[in-house]
Amino acid sequence: MVDTNSVKEVDYKQTIKEIISDLDNVNYNAIKQITEYILTGEIGYISSYRECRSRVSNLSRRDLVEMMLKEYVK
Repeated sequence: MVDTNSVKEVDYKQTIKEIISDLDNVNYNAIKQITEYILTGEIGYISSYRECRSRVSNLSRRDLVEMMLKEYVK
């Protein structure tokens, strides 16, 4: 049986890593953009470069925060 929670977590991590890489490649502050989006819910904080805005909007902000906290306390 597949653990869908761990699959989702891997997908979220990979997606965020790709978005950060894409934004960093053009010297955008990816961490600040994602942080502001998570805190406010305003998708306009994320650049549309390489469809980063679209990709991050497919992720639940609540799930992102939960995953970050899990990583932080490891």
